[in-house]
Amino acid sequence: MFTGIIEATGVISNLRKTQGDLAIRIQSNDLDMSDVKLGDSIATNGVCLTVVEKHQDGFCADLSNETISLTGFAHYQQGQKVNLEKAMQPVSRLGGHLVSGHVDGIATITGITANARATEYWLTTDAELMKYIPYKGSVCVDGISLTVNAVEGNKFKLTIVPHTAEQTTIADFKVGTQVNLEVDQIARYLERLIKGAEQPAGSDISMSLLAQAGFMK
Repeated sequence: MFTGIIEATGVISNLRKTQGDLAIRIQSNDLDMSDVKLGDSIATNGVCLTVVEKHQDGFCADLSNETISLTGFAHYQQGQKVNLEKAMQPVSRLGGHLVSGHVDGIATITGITANARATEYWLTTDAELMKYIPYKGSVCVDGISLTVNAVEGNKFKLTIVPHTAEQTTIADFKVGTQVNLEVDQIARYLERLIKGAEQPAGSDISMSLLAQAGFMK
């Protein structure tokens, strides 16, 4: 589990096809690897990757075809800059929101405008994902926990302050850039409850019960 608060950036120093999928090496001089063990998870541009080799200046990971098909790794190249976050510990501050590292799909940067010292980015994604992206809700973009400041159809707006741009890869975003998108987990769980998918006979979960529990208004 992650928070979406980026610890460091790195680059893909090696990316190769291996028996039908991908093996990569991430290099970073800023990510503290001293407490990382083989098998640990590190979010890389929001994608939860398992450390299969550990190095003083980074790590190696394997990517399945499932991961490749749903994320930006389908078009990443050697030298690609990425955001990095190690899995949170129980004692960590939850500065962002709960992020699983299981990417839901891709969004595309379709507009960039300045607003005083901040920069506003408009992103477009599939209508299927937009239903989980509410005004003032949280969304994870390339591993970064961000607040949604506007929603219009299949587009949403992010307002990025200078500090966030400086500490992440956002400063490199351009119109046409594709980013990994993970929607809020709570929205997905609520949908599952409301739809009652595979609801067992005799279950007393209902819309009124969800409202009483504070999940709905």
